[in-house]
Amino acid sequence: MAHTHHHSHGHHGHAHGPRHYDRAFAIGIALNAGFVLIEAFYGWQVGSLALLADAGHNLSDVGSLLLAWVAMAAARLPASDRRTYGWRRASILASVINATLLLVVMGSLGWESIQRLQQPVAMVGETVMAVAAIGVLINACTAVLFLAGGRQDLNLRGAFLHMAADALVSLGVVLSGALYLWQGWGWVDPLAGLVIALVIVVGTWSLFRQSLHLLFDGVPEHIDLPAVRDYLRAQPGVCEVHDLHVWALSTTEVALTAHLTLQALPTDDAFLERVADALQQQFGIAHATLQLEGGNGCRQDCQR
Repeated sequence: MAHTHHHSHGHHGHAHGPRHYDRAFAIGIALNAGFVLIEAFYGWQVGSLALLADAGHNLSDVGSLLLAWVAMAAARLPASDRRTYGWRRASILASVINATLLLVVMGSLGWESIQRLQQPVAMVGETVMAVAAIGVLINACTAVLFLAGGRQDLNLRGAFLHMAADALVSLGVVLSGALYLWQGWGWVDPLAGLVIALVIVVGTWSLFRQSLHLLFDGVPEHIDLPAVRDYLRAQPGVCEVHDLHVWALSTTEVALTAHLTLQALPTDDAFLERVADALQQQFGIAHATLQLEGGNGCRQDCQR
């Protein structure tokens, strides 16, 4: 005899939670897309690699914001008989694509900077500083839009980190322009480009690793699986826990399935409800499905 129990207390919260980020995404994308055009144009005009690096970086941000937005919209699409989980995994896929894109863009930029270091060129420091300063402002404003959401959602955290990193990067470009004006060093600009690329590669690597891990149904980083197993084993009447699986449905939702062998099957749902509640409260697992089995050969185990 097997009971399955699907528990989705916090489900109502998920549906409308991210909805108000639509405006944040729209504003962030519009601001950044406009700025990329300005920055690329001036970077190309004055031949500044640091500005072009920053523009490339901002462009990848527009891409990542778009991806994160699409993922969030996809997570809201209803499940069907063909796709019982809906399109939730889109948010994980978006994180992977986004991280890959950034790594590629920054790799090529770093290479360009190394070549430019060997033969520096003159540039217009004032323009570089002015354009980058606008960048600091725009990125900081966009980062603030996503600050709160980044605590619960990997995807929104990706968007926030991106924007915060961008603000710092633009600040670095402002400083490199100032150094150039002050000392006339031609190598400051490509060096800034190279440092920007390195910083971003280092920062993106963990996002890439983590999202790839989730893509292959890895246990999300914040879930302590041994603790979950110990909790289930410690429940009164439970003899053994097997086929325990924990994976991410999306960047915000975690699912669990497990078979529990009990000495005697419960007569009501109190046991299941208590366990499902605890899984949600203690471990943040909102989608728990438990199969209960009566343990005929289990009594000896329990008394052992």
